[in-house]
Amino acid sequence: MSPATRRPPVRVGVFGLLGSGNLGNDGSLEAVLGYLRAEHPDAAVDALCGGPENVTARYGIPATRLHWYRGEYRTASRLGAVAGKGLGKAVDVLRTAAWVRKHDVVIVPGMGVLEATLPLRPWGFPYSLFLLCATGRLLGTRVALVGVGAAPIRNAPTRALVRWSARLAAYRSYRDTLSRDAIRGMGVDTAGDEVYPDLAFALPAPDPSPKSGGPGPVCVGVMDFHGGNDDRARADDIHRRYLDGVIRFVRALTDEGRPVRLLTGDDVDALAVAAILEAVDSPLVTAAGATSLADLMKETAAADTVVATRYHNLVCALKAGTPTLALSYAAKSDALMNRMGLGAYCHPARAVDADRLLAQFRELEAESPRLRRTLAERNRAAARGLAHQFTALTEALFPATTGPTPAHTTRETP
Repeated sequence: MSPATRRPPVRVGVFGLLGSGNLGNDGSLEAVLGYLRAEHPDAAVDALCGGPENVTARYGIPATRLHWYRGEYRTASRLGAVAGKGLGKAVDVLRTAAWVRKHDVVIVPGMGVLEATLPLRPWGFPYSLFLLCATGRLLGTRVALVGVGAAPIRNAPTRALVRWSARLAAYRSYRDTLSRDAIRGMGVDTAGDEVYPDLAFALPAPDPSPKSGGPGPVCVGVMDFHGGNDDRARADDIHRRYLDGVIRFVRALTDEGRPVRLLTGDDVDALAVAAILEAVDSPLVTAAGATSLADLMKETAAADTVVATRYHNLVCALKAGTPTLALSYAAKSDALMNRMGLGAYCHPARAVDADRLLAQFRELEAESPRLRRTLAERNRAAARGLAHQFTALTEALFPATTGPTPAHTTRETP
């Protein structure tokens, strides 16, 4: 093709709560940017996201703030704040439409955008996602929900917004079968939708760390956990029981002389880290201070064993090939552990029993050589699965370079 007839670059937007302090969200973005740079290097990429300054600084792409009203995620109690939020919702309709119009394709990279397993209000991100998908359909911009998480939602307004977002998207894929089943249960036709491993499994694995002869460090991934959307009435009790159980577990490890590294996955988790450090008060317990999934993978690769709560803490440990025990707060964690061959090593985050957790931990360590072999095999399978995901994404979103749009592209009429 001559320079005079060369097509203009495809305009690709990425959308979500990116750059806002959640390492899993940013890791999913990093995986998609890696795919775009490898397979579509001429694409012009920018973001509509929660932390535009951070996204631009870290990933080198232009970024626009997701919400006009800067206090969007603060509780509005005064009249002025309530009015500001209300006005912001109206302004965001126009802002979202104007941004979407500039793009050929918008990708929502992974994340649990179709679930409410943690506290969530319908007029927050579910509303923003609905605006994206609705304006994409109206303006002819293909919106792709790529490797996303979903779960059954009891709150009727949130469920309605999630259902219509899924229906209006041009492409959908999921990080587990439970997610696809949840969207099907909301009345969306998912016959053409595929399931692939979580996008973070596409990130580079760290080099193996040398192991000492004796017992080595343990990574404990903690969370400022208060339950989910349906647990608001007992959130304080859930948080207290979770934190007490983790503190007792960490203290038991230090009593045996085991070094413990505390991991987090979101800025808000610093509160849990501070509480544990104060309660245990041992030089054997240190906080990792990771700022990316790559940092988390390096930490978990250096550990003998990992016990973690946040979903992407688990992904990082499993990707690094380290035997892992999940403090599970949602079905997605159980599904991930089953997929990676460690389904027997889950413990409920809502009811942490330190004695039982310690027993499970000892069983996990006893099986470490076998589990490392299992993880190596499952990671190879995950790499193959994500290669298929990115091939399917190219066929669905960039048909000019691959021929006709394949059958698995969502063509549902709202």
